[in-house]
Amino acid sequence: MNHFQYKGNELYAEEVAIREIVAKVGSPVYIYSQATLERHFRSFDEAFAAVPHTVCYSVKANSNLAVLKTFINLGGGVDIVSGGELFRALKAGVDPRKVVYSGVGKRDDEIEYALNSGILMFNVESEQELTRISEIASRLGKKAGIAIRVNPDVDPQTHPYITTGLKNAKFGITIDRAMAEYARAKTLPGIEVIGIDMHIGSQLTKVNPFVDSIEKLKVMIGTLRSQGIDLRYFDCGGGLGIQYNTEEPPLPADYGKEIVAATKDLGMHLVFEPGRNIVGNAGILVATCLYTKERDEKNFIMIDAGMNDLARPALYGSFHGVQPVVKDQDGMVVADIVGPICESGDFLVKDREVPMFKQGDQMAFMSAGAYGFAMSSSYNSRPRVAEVMVKGDRFEVIRERETVEDLIKGERLPSFL
Repeated sequence: MNHFQYKGNELYAEEVAIREIVAKVGSPVYIYSQATLERHFRSFDEAFAAVPHTVCYSVKANSNLAVLKTFINLGGGVDIVSGGELFRALKAGVDPRKVVYSGVGKRDDEIEYALNSGILMFNVESEQELTRISEIASRLGKKAGIAIRVNPDVDPQTHPYITTGLKNAKFGITIDRAMAEYARAKTLPGIEVIGIDMHIGSQLTKVNPFVDSIEKLKVMIGTLRSQGIDLRYFDCGGGLGIQYNTEEPPLPADYGKEIVAATKDLGMHLVFEPGRNIVGNAGILVATCLYTKERDEKNFIMIDAGMNDLARPALYGSFHGVQPVVKDQDGMVVADIVGPICESGDFLVKDREVPMFKQGDQMAFMSAGAYGFAMSSSYNSRPRVAEVMVKGDRFEVIRERETVEDLIKGERLPSFL
């Protein structure tokens, strides 16, 4: 249950009518169900109750402070990929010892910030990065906990743009080179080798790629231990998918059973980086129909949200279900639902049968909690939308809608103009 459901002809978020939220906050707007966030986090966490583990929510999926605080209150940590995400997580009250830092392009100032904050470990993604972390940690008189992100070269069977663990990916270090880097890491000043990391992709709908990757890394862990490198943490990454349309991803309990079985003989503390799996179906984007346009060969529904608000369909051809906020449409129509952006790729729905929306109708784009607002922009000088969280029969704005004044914040005319 994702707590977005109809009561009569009206769509509700928990106990609040969506129409009521839009009347107060405006359109477009992102709306999150706090009960769904909690339920999804607990389901994932409980799947690993039998083993030592930490659930480090992947901040990039949805970085709103209220979302982070929800998971931190439940004992969660975070997986970050920038200094900005670390700042957000610390503001939300995360325990620094539950922070893992991934990403291929960590700057010197970001590494220093993370070291001074006392994070658990860096997931190292290149040979030069390992050297740089050693240099900075030594200069600060600190020890940097590290895991090497190993590419197991297993096909995750997902969209190529979100595949991250193959040999040709920009992420991580290939499995054949990682052994030498572990040996080197052991000798570097300022480095404490504490773990191993993998992350093979996003929106995975089968467990076997995870298990196949773990089996490859288990051989490597055994070899490293025989060389005196005792790894304590196994970061299994994230990537477990959700249902957008017809996908049938495994439940966290089934995923957990397989992962626990595959790692049971290692005696390691497991780390997980779920993002989409926890927040994806906990959020929707609500928009309003501005105009409709009929052509002999095409029907268009123009709305007040565009690819700057929800980029996934334009980037990946992704599917988001669309539902009327109030069911009073006269039948169905095959149409494109498009936004006001001056780009041909500005669509949220392409050639799909949808309700016959008319001017003023509100609609909800489902499964928009992950990589929705987080990827939004002010392209075409469109202020970014508001975010709202619902809990039971209450709702609050958790991010104010930007104004046109916000668009030029920090800009200035040079003296020579």
